[in-house]
Amino acid sequence: MATAPERLLLRLEWKVVRRLDGRLQGDHRTAHRGSGIDFTGVRPYSEGDDARHIDWNVTARLDEPHLRVFTEDRELTVWLVLDRSASMAAGRPGRGKHDVLAELALVLARLFGRGGNRVGALLFDTGMLRVVPPGTGRRHALRIGAELERTAERATGRTAGARGGATTDLAEMLDAAGRLARRRALVVVLSDFIGEGDWERALQRLVRRHEVVALRIVDIADDVLPEAGLIVVEDAETGEQLVVDSADPLLRVRFREAVDARDARLTTGMRRAGVPVHRIDTDRDLAEALVEVVTRTRDRSP
Repeated sequence: MATAPERLLLRLEWKVVRRLDGRLQGDHRTAHRGSGIDFTGVRPYSEGDDARHIDWNVTARLDEPHLRVFTEDRELTVWLVLDRSASMAAGRPGRGKHDVLAELALVLARLFGRGGNRVGALLFDTGMLRVVPPGTGRRHALRIGAELERTAERATGRTAGARGGATTDLAEMLDAAGRLARRRALVVVLSDFIGEGDWERALQRLVRRHEVVALRIVDIADDVLPEAGLIVVEDAETGEQLVVDSADPLLRVRFREAVDARDARLTTGMRRAGVPVHRIDTDRDLAEALVEVVTRTRDRSP
């Protein structure tokens, strides 16, 4: 009998992977020059270049230092940084942020793995860290799916019981990714980016060594306060509850201001670090959202 990750991956391969296959693989080249197998030529030496790559024959012939230039190998290592914190449980049953994250992770692992790239995963929650070492192929994508299922079960149990009261430390999550990805890699962060910690500095540290892309998973509950009279509002991270009047105009204004301030900080921090952030809404078709991500990424490429 097929496991839940196998059933999910089979559905995603039919509905999403086939529509995206070929868009994320084959033509990938990182934006950084490396020492791979593809020699692309020589160029004049500039201050700060690696002297080990000086072409001494060309330098002697032209009487001016020249550098050998390579492109990095086609295969790359991809790290999926997966936020499994309590706030990611928001959304309607079967289509909450946890569910969309799981689908995104399986699709990306399958697409990159089909191109021969190695995909690893870091599943992060405050006080809990699971790591799936880089691998390739369909079986490896299912391994990541199995870990996602285990962490989902843990989150469900935590929701039913008492929460620990700690919010997600986004800086700790990004620093953990930096410790794992020792060689240059493509790091894809899947999160709602709801949490605390000095994540901007952690992101800038990560960007110095790796290419980083952020997929921000958003549910309408993150942005909109329903007009339903007296309601119980619960902090998704800490479990703290408060009874409020959702029709109170002042409360609605303050809620909107808080949402706008959160979004502005995220946009500013990502821009400072030079990291593209793509919004993935839980009610949107996954294939369409990913096609847009790929198109926007290529439009940014030099």
